[in-house]
This record gives sequence, structure tokens and C-alpha cells, in this order.
Amino acid sequence: MSDSRQVLLIVYHSQSGTCARMARAAAEAAGEGGEVEVRVRRACDAAVTDLAAAGGLLLVAAENAGYLAGGMKEFIDRVFYPAIDRELLLPYALLVSAGNDGRNAVAQAQRLLRGIPLTQATEPVICRGEWCEAHAQRAGELGEAFATGLSMGVF
Repeated sequence: MSDSRQVLLIVYHSQSGTCARMARAAAEAAGEGGEVEVRVRRACDAAVTDLAAAGGLLLVAAENAGYLAGGMKEFIDRVFYPAIDRELLLPYALLVSAGNDGRNAVAQAQRLLRGIPLTQATEPVICRGEWCEAHAQRAGELGEAFATGLSMGVF
């Protein structure tokens, strides 16, 4: 990157397509101001090097049977110790797609991310039920708010 803009890394895991849509909505809104460079990676493709190059991390994950879906859990497990070894200190935000609750998935993600340790920048956002325009709006609002906070040095 040739300029000094912060990088917002959006990592998502999606089986049904809902989290992919939410990640796109967050990325579009985050990039609108042009103050933050937005990079989007699937959880299976993201690595600790992506984290090391970022100023903030937005995780977009699904709840599966009351827990964090396996693809996102695998990403966090894979980068956990390498991120600790690199002493990465990043602010993060969490966006969860849930069938009906989502709180256990959020709690599991928060517990794991505190161990790296990453710092929670915003309250988690849980979108419950089937995909709808409200999910896109909430994802966009979170992406925009997080990008704004990064560009202003709030996080």
C-alpha cells in the first residue's frame, strides 16, 4: 500500500451465502469514505499475514447449532498462536448471522479473540433469521462505523 490509510480486514465464513452478503455490505459501506482500505478474505483463505497487515478486523460469522460455525472457528484456531507470537494487537468487530439467538457464538468468539489478545472495538451485531434487507443495513452500518473509527484513530 503506497499511502498511509488504515487497512480494515473483513474475514467471513459462509455456507448458505448469508455471511458472504453481509461481508459485502459491510465492505461496501466501509470503503465509501475512501479513508480506509478494505480487504475481504474468506476465512479459509485468510492468514496471520493478513492480520499483521491490518489495522482492524471485522469477522463475519454464522452460528451453527448454537456455536461459532466451524469455518470461522478453524480460522481463529489457525491464526491464534501465530498472532500471539507476532504480538498482534488489533481492534475487532463481530457480525454474526444466527438462526434464532447467536449469543453463544458471540461469547465463544469473544473468548477466543481475547486470548490473542484482540480488543473489541464495538458491540457485536447479531442478525437473526433469514436474509433480509435489514441484515444488509446493519452490516453496512457496522462496516461504516468501524472504518470511520479506524480512520479517526479511535480504535
